Amino acid sequence: MNPVLADLGSHVEAALPDHVTGTEQALGELVVHVRASSLLRVLTFLRDDSQCLFKCLVDLCGVDYPERPQRFEVVYNLLSLDHNLRIRVKATTDEATPVPSAVSVFSAAGWWEREAWDLYGIFFSDHPDLRRILTDYGFEGHPLRKDFPMTGYVEVRYDDSEKRVVYEPVKLVQEFRRFDFESPWEAMTPELPGDEKATRDAFPDRPVGSA
Repeated sequence: MNPVLADLGSHVEAALPDHVTGTEQALGELVVHVRASSLLRVLTFLRDDSQCLFKCLVDLCGVDYPERPQRFEVVYNLLSLDHNLRIRVKATTDEATPVPSAVSVFSAAGWWEREAWDLYGIFFSDHPDLRRILTDYGFEGHPLRKDFPMTGYVEVRYDDSEKRVVYEPVKLVQEFRRFDFESPWEAMTPELPGDEKATRDAFPDRPVGSA
């Protein structure tokens, strides 16, 4: 155990007894567990307190534990250049309970929170512009949730006849997650999708579907 981090953890717990639920050391960093409602109070203290001075928000991310009642962890990674220390702040929430936006404390949190909303569906209250950032605006669901299907819900392609991008339900001839690497795909045909674009005129001596 790093004594410097141990002292810092004790200092934070003593200063914020009603807001911090516990501290621990993991992977050489101090982890501070906080109540979601107290998040802004804790982040502001860590930024401004002279023994902390964690003025740099390195990143923010979500973690999904679907077996937990509060399935999401929101993780804030902070850096103190003055003390050459890093700290990790964690808060938990569920699908319906919003987490206070940290934009008022760290302006860099804006895009990170949009990413967590887009990929996990974690809602941040009072965010100035909470909308999708990586997926399309018409995308359904949140693709980094553990219960999101690996194949997704829709597939995207460009329709040459309509001259636009179209969304279609994913169609599989066999359930992807039940594929055992031994049984063949059901209803497979010698021709693969796209083979219809090839013509015998281009390769008169080659069977259709051959390499």
